Amino acid sequence: MKIAILGLSITSSWGNGHATTWRGLVRELAARGHEVTFLERDVPWYAQNRDLANPPYCGTELYSTLGDLFSRYEEIVSKSDLTIVGSYVPDGVAVGDWVLGTAGGLTAFYDIDTPVTIGKLERGDYEYLHPAQIPRYDLYLSFTGGPMLRRLEHFWGARRAHALYCSFDPDLYFPESIPEEWALGYLGTYSPDRQPSLDEFLCRVAESRPEERFAVAGPLYPAEIEWPRNVQRFEHLSPDLHRRFYNSQRATLNITRADMIRAGYSPSVRLFEAAACGTPIISDYWPGIEDFFLPDREILIARRAEDVRRCLSLPSSVLQGIGIAARTRVMKCHSAARRAADLELFVLSYTFHENHSDFRKKQIIPSGAK
Repeated sequence: MKIAILGLSITSSWGNGHATTWRGLVRELAARGHEVTFLERDVPWYAQNRDLANPPYCGTELYSTLGDLFSRYEEIVSKSDLTIVGSYVPDGVAVGDWVLGTAGGLTAFYDIDTPVTIGKLERGDYEYLHPAQIPRYDLYLSFTGGPMLRRLEHFWGARRAHALYCSFDPDLYFPESIPEEWALGYLGTYSPDRQPSLDEFLCRVAESRPEERFAVAGPLYPAEIEWPRNVQRFEHLSPDLHRRFYNSQRATLNITRADMIRAGYSPSVRLFEAAACGTPIISDYWPGIEDFFLPDREILIARRAEDVRRCLSLPSSVLQGIGIAARTRVMKCHSAARRAADLELFVLSYTFHENHSDFRKKQIIPSGAK
């Protein structure tokens, strides 16, 4: 297939988890023989922090304005077999309308932020998707599964909603024998709704264990936050350093956005990447987590600081066993190659369903019948 993708960013992972998702998916689509063109809005904050300016597995085109996009890339979209618009694309509603009116093949909206998107729509905030566009896309691909898929179809009018969860790249995330630098680490961009959990699960634990070292990596944390003295801060870690970061921890912390907790069935890309490294994960609880990892066997669940302290005190053999079990699970179910195959299946299923429906209509409804 020829595939056109309009996404937030593939060239820069600064302050967003979209880039790593797009990179893994696009690379595996290319490996399966598909020709992919990625169209990205050229914005200053990504231009200054491009850690993969020219992905080798796709054509990457930067556009400066909507007019620039519409005038230069109409042919690419009109001749693609599949055009995907991602969430949080700047001027996403205008981009979506243009794609829906221009695309010559199937269209899909890939929501990498489903609970956030739905929350915004319910508040009348149409930053990058308008409710009227949802029934017009052939496919609605969602980072959230479970009950949300039926809600997208029955309430919001999506033609076909499928879970296309985040994924990891096995070539980039795997176990390494590295001396432990931190008892517990956390990798994530600052978010006000996550900070209370970070304070509870990491900062409070660090204060109670001054002999051990902890780490928090990610941008946009307010300067006024007072971190415990034994918490090391990294403003930004490029993706090529994530594997070492995870492998240098006794355990890693996963904290989920409030919208994702309410929706459930919303694993983060960091969750799968850490698991692929064989690093034991301590996570907050959200509905559906059992569908991805078995508690106490593949993941550890924490509801307060004391739970984290207990987990960190487990024998190293127990922690290592949990990490290995989690890696086994994600290697089987959550690699980027698996997601590319899932996407192919969704496209084939939709095409078959539509063609089969047309065939049945032709057989059942006589020519000229009202």
